[in-house]
Amino acid sequence: MASLWRKTGAYTTLSLLLSASLAIAVIDHLAIPTKKLSDFKYGESYSYEMVSVINEFPHDPEAFTQGLVYGGNDTLFESTGLYGKSSVRKVALRTGKVETLQKIDDSIFGEGLTLFGERLFQVAWLQKTGFIYDHNNLSKVGEFMHQMNDGWGLATDGEVLFGSDGSSTLYQMDPRTFNILSKSVVYYKGHQVKFLNELESVNGEVWANVLGVDCIVRISPKDGRVIGWIVLPNLREQEVVAQNQKQMVLNGIAWDSEKKRIFVTGKLWSKIYEIRVVPINKPIEEGFIEQLCLPPLHKFTYDRSESLSISH
Repeated sequence: MASLWRKTGAYTTLSLLLSASLAIAVIDHLAIPTKKLSDFKYGESYSYEMVSVINEFPHDPEAFTQGLVYGGNDTLFESTGLYGKSSVRKVALRTGKVETLQKIDDSIFGEGLTLFGERLFQVAWLQKTGFIYDHNNLSKVGEFMHQMNDGWGLATDGEVLFGSDGSSTLYQMDPRTFNILSKSVVYYKGHQVKFLNELESVNGEVWANVLGVDCIVRISPKDGRVIGWIVLPNLREQEVVAQNQKQMVLNGIAWDSEKKRIFVTGKLWSKIYEIRVVPINKPIEEGFIEQLCLPPLHKFTYDRSESLSISH
């Protein structure tokens, strides 16, 4: 779907921003606070950031990544999608080796995944039924019903579950009853941030992939307010060059809270990247984020089984 990436102006601008500020930002990332540019019209301020790559790790290029969770001891848990290929798996970070794999019924399209206590919780596309696994051996130990309109993303801060259903709504759920505790519509400068996808709880914020764009939105769980944006098109471009697939979608965020490490990947990507988030120290042009990070609804038609370019 070529139109999905028809954002030449935004990418050109971004390339200039990256080349102009990356060297300084990498050197000073620990000393420089995140730069916030005021939006006087809406009375909000936001951070605008990019990433530098610290490490690269192998990733199964056949894994249609839908959820990514750091499990400790250089171990990741991953949920993969597509009918007939969905799974939950335990992966060695440094080698990319799939150590344990639990295949899901062919009628289920796997989606977001999170680890709460000793249990992994997974949601599924077009389903209100979710699945529970023992994190030690990935054996399925139960199911749950949620009240979201659909199952896309899932994360936890250790107290509540955060969920997304492909809309602009961020849900908070009780991890024991799965009842909705609260929900917030996520806005940026008066625009709904639709297609919220894979989620991760990072340092008291919720980070969300946005379907089909190379951006992560940082959200306040208190009220759904957008805190800022992280732009990552350079990572997808590396994957395109490596595998010659123009439509591989960024999806998958994992947070190592102990060592303060951030990992990202995408659907069918050959690598997992450990990244450092650094501020963009150049002014952001008006409309730049809207063009780069807010996909128009009309650009998406869903064919999960055949069109990888737009499948979330």
